[in-house]
Formats: sequence, structure tokens, C-alpha cells
Amino acid sequence: MLTTDPVDAAEVRAALGDEDVEGSEVLVVSPAVNESALAFWVSDSDEAIADAESVARTTADALAGRGAQVGVTTGESEPLVALQDALATFPADRILVFVRDGDAARYREDDVVGEAERRFGVPVTEVVR
Repeated sequence: MLTTDPVDAAEVRAALGDEDVEGSEVLVVSPAVNESALAFWVSDSDEAIADAESVARTTADALAGRGAQVGVTTGESEPLVALQDALATFPADRILVFVRDGDAARYREDDVVGEAERRFGVPVTEVVR
């Protein structure tokens, strides 16, 4: 699962078609995205990494509370690179990409879902929030 904002178990279950998360193995990947252009250009990623760690941990806690076995990782700010790095050690059978409504156009422009399906060979579901 890729997300830049905390996700709860109900949102994951809805994205999976009401499949319960209990007993599933989930890796939460949260890209370290700089919210300001200045921080990006001066390579100040400390705040972005801290935010990504918080998002990943909050999401993992929510899923673990519903019985999932959850791992977390923060990743590069580029979603596909973050997924590629995470999937090098986690054999996913599907990917959920949770996207902020304001970022949906950029994700579609970059064809994140289509490219992820091609690269990783598993179904990818985009959930716009």
C-alpha cells in the first residue's frame, strides 16, 4: 500500500471490495514528499521523512488493530521509486495507491497505476481521497 496520508482499516477494506484485512500481510509505503518547493530544492528532507514515518506508523497501527501483520517503510518522494524499493523485499500480490484528491491529476499524468502494473506485474488499485 502506498499513501502520503494516514489510512484506516475501513478504507483499505473498501478498496479491497469489503475483504477483511485480518490475517493479511501489509507493507505500508509512505513516500517522503516535501510539501514546499524550497525544502525540495535545498534538499531538506528531514521534515518530509518524519511526516512519512508518522503516516506509515499511524496507518500500520490502524491495520494491526484489525488483525493485519504490518510492516512500514518510508521511501523516495517519487511514488514509483518508493514502490520499487519496497517491493525489492516484499512479495506483494496487489498494490493499493491512496491519492489525495488534489494530487490525482498528477498521478494520472505520470500514469502511476499503469506503470506500477507494468513494472511489478500485480493489480494496482487507485483510491482517491
